[in-house]
Amino acid sequence: MRQFLTRLWQFLLNNSTLILFVAVFVIFGLSSPRTVIGDTGLEFPRFWLPENILNIIKQAAVFAGIIGVGMTFVLLTAGIDLSVGSNMYLSVVCAGLLMRSSGLDIVPAMIVSLLVGMLFGAFNAFCIVRLKIIPFMTTLATLVIGRGLGTALTESQQIDFPERMNAFGQTQVLGFIPMPIVFFAAVVIAAWFVLTRTQFGRQVYAVGNDIEAAKKAGINTDRTLAMVYIISGLCAGLAGFILASQLGGRVDRSFGETREFDAIAAAVLGGTSLFGGVGNVFGTVVGALLIQMVGTGLQFNLVNLYLQPMARAFVIFLAIFFDSLREANIKKLKRRFIRPLHSPVAGSSHAEAGD
Repeated sequence: MRQFLTRLWQFLLNNSTLILFVAVFVIFGLSSPRTVIGDTGLEFPRFWLPENILNIIKQAAVFAGIIGVGMTFVLLTAGIDLSVGSNMYLSVVCAGLLMRSSGLDIVPAMIVSLLVGMLFGAFNAFCIVRLKIIPFMTTLATLVIGRGLGTALTESQQIDFPERMNAFGQTQVLGFIPMPIVFFAAVVIAAWFVLTRTQFGRQVYAVGNDIEAAKKAGINTDRTLAMVYIISGLCAGLAGFILASQLGGRVDRSFGETREFDAIAAAVLGGTSLFGGVGNVFGTVVGALLIQMVGTGLQFNLVNLYLQPMARAFVIFLAIFFDSLREANIKKLKRRFIRPLHSPVAGSSHAEAGD
């Protein structure tokens, strides 16, 4: 009985995100308002309608998905990037100003946003790898610096992008797939390939598991750490540009604020450990969808606007709580006991390491 309960607990712990995902989907579906389907007279929960599910996926891609994938790379190395929200703001401000002043088209403007995002990430990497400043303090500082730079460039004014930006945001691939979902899928597939099919991906996991062991194995840990912050910056630049297109091409000083918390929550909810070495991008996709589903479900149920951030904070708390339990469980499974070995010949005790 005890063994059964132990296995059940481990199963629940290892699949906590999926269980939470299904529970939230069912609860909000049953509690949401109903709509009558065509002439059938049948009532169906509005929360479960295909168009609402498609909208949840699109919003998840825009608000937490793409930056969550970038954050996954950083968390896998036991790091953190608190500056992605400011990075999104600064990147899209640079692209928007060039679109207005030089008449840049969509593709060149997006490339500008990506380059600014990468440079932002490279600066984080320089401070962390070369100056040896811990990631938390580095990215906390660049969070403030990035937003300050963006505010200075815009003189704290709202930027209105050209109309083609709004048209880009309304693009639907194959006539029915929103553009953000296509970009999100491409980012997820690329990240999955890098992490699971390349030498760099294996090095990311190795650095997160034990950086000293990775150094002894000949891995250039500095380069690996630098690359993950650059990737995170790249994802922030892309996410900022796509989010701006979804907002009708209008960007003000609050653009991207607190998005770093959604990105961290999405990655951790999806099973990526804050302690590094554990996680994958598909888990981050589930985490991003879960966060967006909670937000949409609260709106469907007309929950007080002021209570909704508290609900999101509770989800983030659950993510960190389950991550701590998972980490404790992993340590317990890896625990090694030092026990004395009694030699029948010498009659003396020796130490032996065992599982």
